[in-house]
Amino acid sequence: MPCTAVTTHRAQLGEGPFWDAPTQALYWVDIVGKQALRLMGGQLRSWQLPEHVSAFIACERGDALVTLCSGVYRLDLATEALTLLCVADPQPGNRGNEARCDAQGRLWLGTMQNNIGEQGEDLPITRRSGGLFRIDAQAQVTPLLSGLGIPNTLLWREDGHQLLFGDSLDGTLYRHAIQAGGQLDPAQVWFGPHSRGGPDGSAMDSEGYIWNARWDGSCLLRLTPGGEVDRVVELPVSRPTSCVFGGPNLTTLYITSAASPLEHPLDGAVLALEVDVPGTACHRFAG
Repeated sequence: MPCTAVTTHRAQLGEGPFWDAPTQALYWVDIVGKQALRLMGGQLRSWQLPEHVSAFIACERGDALVTLCSGVYRLDLATEALTLLCVADPQPGNRGNEARCDAQGRLWLGTMQNNIGEQGEDLPITRRSGGLFRIDAQAQVTPLLSGLGIPNTLLWREDGHQLLFGDSLDGTLYRHAIQAGGQLDPAQVWFGPHSRGGPDGSAMDSEGYIWNARWDGSCLLRLTPGGEVDRVVELPVSRPTSCVFGGPNLTTLYITSAASPLEHPLDGAVLALEVDVPGTACHRFAG
């Protein structure tokens, strides 16, 4: 499976890929570089933001959401103006990490203790202060989980009754049943630690298999619906961070990555990989 870099841009910490099917555009972020990026029609555009940004997601009304340290904001793509939507996590010293919208267009945001200094340096994680929050189109915030380390992976089974959610500090992907009222049942281990790096972001294909990026593992693991390794997909980057299905038929897997001490030439690139099974679509924020 040959990979190619989609642009010459190299992120310090590329993350949060989002495919917007109506505009055939790829959105992602460089958390450390405080950049939101979009590739559309072969043209790369970036928005420089005042804080570390962990997600960049299109909205139904034509603007986009960005998750910054101080809250969730609307970004006017033309004027670059920011407008606060909500403060999902009031815990001082936390930042957003993982974010994705469900089929109802609600934003689910996982937060963690900030581990990035102002100069981009690594800061130690000393507490499990993160949480998981759901934000609806009216900006109402519903807390769902607390005590999280490094939230990564947010995926829903087709029937909407089950959430797959990871904590990289545990090296584990969990399964949560979603109650009728929207709250989550206690976590059950779905896929535990593996020798090929730690679990980062993921995408789901049309067969219900999960493609999980493995930080420091230079690969993706394709996992069966039951949580077994189906395939190891080798990658030419040291630290893949997440992935999303895109392209006209959702058969292009876009993979974000981060810089690493190994200084591989493609570290920090967004890679494109053609696959034989189409993926599931991303959802815009409903507001």
